[in-house]
Amino acid sequence: MRDREPLASLALYHLFKWSVVAPMLRFYFRGRVYGIENVPPRGPLVVVANHASDFDPPLLSCCVRRPVSYMAKEELFRVPVLKQAIALYGAYPVKRGSADRSAIRAALHQLEQGWSVGIFLSGTRTPDGRIPEAKLGAAMIASKVQAPLLPVSLWGTEAILPKGSRFPRPVPITVRIGQPIQPPAGDRSALERVTQHCVDTIHAMHDLGR
Repeated sequence: MRDREPLASLALYHLFKWSVVAPMLRFYFRGRVYGIENVPPRGPLVVVANHASDFDPPLLSCCVRRPVSYMAKEELFRVPVLKQAIALYGAYPVKRGSADRSAIRAALHQLEQGWSVGIFLSGTRTPDGRIPEAKLGAAMIASKVQAPLLPVSLWGTEAILPKGSRFPRPVPITVRIGQPIQPPAGDRSALERVTQHCVDTIHAMHDLGR
């Protein structure tokens, strides 16, 4: 298992981060980031977070200071040039409506290639950034490779692009990164306990607000 992402992907990550995402986070969204010292710089890592905006993936990857790989619709990988670009940036294809097993296999492959993998515990966006019903996939993936889970709270992102808005609004964003959580042993009760621990940690950080 590699302990770092491919060199080309690292270069693309830093190019996009410092030319686009970091300036927007700092100046446009007046971003605050807490807990960066909690991020393991190397080795397999499962980043878990709440989810309220399409802006969450690049903001999250920017704030943890290492590339984070996410699942993407399989259709995007049929577009020439785009498929190479998003693959370099860490995206991996998942079929719509496919079983969770395919997504888990793809995530495990990314971890073996040295990526950290990002998973939103709610499985979809929520209007208030809370996690009403967490999925067990992140804990299952962490268990299979014994990778730590890194809880991250994204506060304020639900207001970036409200319904009916065509352009992102300059709302304040706060990102809090918690202490790594050890992976579960593998049985369902352990997966549920660790998943709930992740949810409670993220909600506690989210409740701190700005």
